[in-house]
Amino acid sequence: MATYTSLDALDLPRLNRLYRLGETVAAPLNGGAANSSFRLDDPVSRRSYVLTALDNHDEDSAWHLARVTRALAGLGLPTAHVVANTEGDDITAVDGRLYLLKELIPGEVRDPLPEALLPAAGALLARLHGFAPDGLDLPIGTRRLSSTHRAAATAFPDRAFAEWIDGQLAQIGRHEEQHRRPSVPVHGDLFADNLIVRPDGGLSVIDWETASLDDPLLDLGMAAVGLCQTSDGLLSPERLQLVLQGYEGLRPLSAQDRAELPTEITHAAVIIAFHRYHRHNVRFPNPEHATYHRQMVVFAASVGDALPPGS
Repeated sequence: MATYTSLDALDLPRLNRLYRLGETVAAPLNGGAANSSFRLDDPVSRRSYVLTALDNHDEDSAWHLARVTRALAGLGLPTAHVVANTEGDDITAVDGRLYLLKELIPGEVRDPLPEALLPAAGALLARLHGFAPDGLDLPIGTRRLSSTHRAAATAFPDRAFAEWIDGQLAQIGRHEEQHRRPSVPVHGDLFADNLIVRPDGGLSVIDWETASLDDPLLDLGMAAVGLCQTSDGLLSPERLQLVLQGYEGLRPLSAQDRAELPTEITHAAVIIAFHRYHRHNVRFPNPEHATYHRQMVVFAASVGDALPPGS
């Protein structure tokens, strides 16, 4: 299993000193497949924070995450604000662990995201896609399956699933060769657990670990996977149209974009399916989640029926 940071492992007095906090009260936060996060409440200042132990990062990637998070907050996107330590650094190392502290965004995660908030989620994505990439220090296309990922898939014991991935990616690749779009800043993981519903009813977006420069339609595809499923795991055209309504209020899609969106929704489902299988059957075998990837196979099969070409 993955090694995560437990509450008992936190040297809280030292962390409090390093961030000039009072005697905070810490509690684990749910969510986060790769890192461990804790809510810190400072009874003196009455301010609250999120402390993330970057279990899945080395020093370079930790600093990169901090830079991207700080840069996007600086552009006015409603997201978490990074808190520097007493040395003015965004990343703090304690006992061999790397930490990132952010101001807590008041609110809650609501999964599934209510329909009334889906246009706001689409508008958030459109705002992000409209930012110039200069100064954001984003890698290119890292949400896609790399040649290393694809080689790993060829060795999956589930041969039918491996062949499904290969066939889908081949078809998607041929399509993308004919239809290229300029790359924009993308989130890469706009699922409900990365959206905070604030007390004022607005949305904030968190978790920039998969941010990169890529096709905006692939990012919309990820949002379709994350926010637009029916209760039985199929694509919901109604939910997708609400996301697109908010998105197109800021960044209208062309007829060609709409025609190509089903391909990128399927692409997103293939990426998620690969990572679910690889995580639960290869890296950290977990019998309880061994078939989790099949949900994405079913979802991908529903895309064509839900969104005919040119819809």
